[in-house]
Amino acid sequence: MTTVYIISAPSGSGKSTLVNEARQIVPELDFSISYTTRAPRGNEVNGREYFFVSRSRFEHMIANDDFLEYADVFGNYYGTAKHFLQQAEQSGHDLLLDIDVQGASQIKHKIPDAVSIFILPPSRTELESRLRDRAQDSEAVIQRRLATATREIENYLKYDYILVNDRLEESVQALQSILLAERLKHAGVREERSVEDDRIVARADRCRLNNVRERLQPILASFATTAAR
Repeated sequence: MTTVYIISAPSGSGKSTLVNEARQIVPELDFSISYTTRAPRGNEVNGREYFFVSRSRFEHMIANDDFLEYADVFGNYYGTAKHFLQQAEQSGHDLLLDIDVQGASQIKHKIPDAVSIFILPPSRTELESRLRDRAQDSEAVIQRRLATATREIENYLKYDYILVNDRLEESVQALQSILLAERLKHAGVREERSVEDDRIVARADRCRLNNVRERLQPILASFATTAAR
């Protein structure tokens, strides 16, 4: 049975890096490359980061019911094609979706058993620093991304797991544990688990929403305080 994993995060939270690392170390994990109508940035390659298509082609795909989910973000379409899920099911693999909160809501509506993971920066100050370090956005775009991040973070309660991306190595291990723990849960028989399996499940459980609420408070406050100003 294919498990669908949803990963969402504000722009600049390090989501892409975590996803790329996880894909290297978790076997039988397919990745859905989103379609978008925005132009490529920097060294982005068509078919690697995104499938870059015209607005008319994207709207044709909408009309043809080709998407599991899609959304208009900052004037550009982004969408997840159904054929990635079909391919994963045929190969017996799991599927990882890198999508925003709008898309995540659509996927959860269509696939209630999908496992959702929200990645947070350690603070608003750190997120702003990361956005500036990328040196690819104007000041106006940075401020827009920070405002959008504040709104997106308000959706954290809708996710099964919350991963604070503070230290990369620890965050990669936590994400790996979540992906593998969900596989163990679907595999069934508890008695067949090894000691390492139990460690994986324990690491994943530490990221469950109910277990990270206290740690989240200062992070959420850093965004709420700025929004109030």
